[in-house]
Amino acid sequence: MAGEPDPDEEASFDVSASPEKQLPPPSILEIEPVYEALGHPRRRYLCYTLLEDTEWSLSDLATKIAAWENEVPEHAVTEDQREEVYVSLYHAHVPKLIDEDVVAFDEATETITTAEHAEQVLAALEGMGASLDTNQETHARSDMDEQEE
Repeated sequence: MAGEPDPDEEASFDVSASPEKQLPPPSILEIEPVYEALGHPRRRYLCYTLLEDTEWSLSDLATKIAAWENEVPEHAVTEDQREEVYVSLYHAHVPKLIDEDVVAFDEATETITTAEHAEQVLAALEGMGASLDTNQETHARSDMDEQEE
């Protein structure tokens, strides 16, 4: 009958027939870690820094984020500004990203690296960063002191 789907049409949609038509693995389609990771500006900023370099010290990240939030060069960040960001990263945002397998954290060295779901999050950031979050992405992916020179 015209206008109704052909029941045989679904059976003919065999993605295994051609490698070009295969779907990505189900793990890459899991969107929940992406939303959880990007739901807060500090976590989003942290993820932007991972686009630039996949390993950061918590202290360096705290300084970089404090510079962004206070609109000052990194060398002008006060100890109170850095400490406030450091505490929130350590107690809230990094654990959240660890729970979502976006980052791994080495307690001994206080080093943050990418984890299993980082690929999905970073792919999403690259897709939307250019139009929605340009200033934050630009700042996170560069050295603010270099921009002002």
